[in-house]
Amino acid sequence: MANLSFFIGICGGTGSGKTFLAGSLVRALGKDKAVCLSQDAYYRDLSHISADERGKINFDHPDALDTGLMVAHLKALGRGETIRMPVYDFNTHTRVGDQKVVIPRRFIFIEGILILSVEAVAACLDYTLFLDVPPDVRFIRRLKRDMAERGRTAEAVADQYLDQVRPMHERFVKPRRQSADFVIPGTYDIRDVLDRILAAAS
Repeated sequence: MANLSFFIGICGGTGSGKTFLAGSLVRALGKDKAVCLSQDAYYRDLSHISADERGKINFDHPDALDTGLMVAHLKALGRGETIRMPVYDFNTHTRVGDQKVVIPRRFIFIEGILILSVEAVAACLDYTLFLDVPPDVRFIRRLKRDMAERGRTAEAVADQYLDQVRPMHERFVKPRRQSADFVIPGTYDIRDVLDRILAAAS
């Protein structure tokens, strides 16, 4: 049975503006027609291991994701079923008790650094976007976000970027640029992006 929804993947490196673009597109289409899921909600719950062990996990590697649940939710939405998306706390690396109810819409966006790198997830997508933003811009954005929202020091952010984020980007994220349906530069016209999506869905 064909999907009732049109699935759009928004990929790109850390700090490339995926969440902002997804939100802009949902607002442009209207919440009665579009909804967004974030890869960040589907990190594995690590409540069963110690805080020290959680800190050693490489969250930029596909193994950190609960791929089975993500794919199951995408397929359920495609069948017209409502899902309960996990809520993830990055400060503790655990899922909190609340869940977000997601009602299927005509357009379903899923954004994240690894959504094109995980074959089972990429196979669920009808159209894919890749945000191509310079590394220095992306790092500065990540630095500001992690310090402001996740209580991390500049040194900790830089160490993680060099040890995990950058090498995983080169291995898993950057190569997916060539397979995207549309590569978006650092600056873009939201109307142009929206027109491409509507044309692909027609």
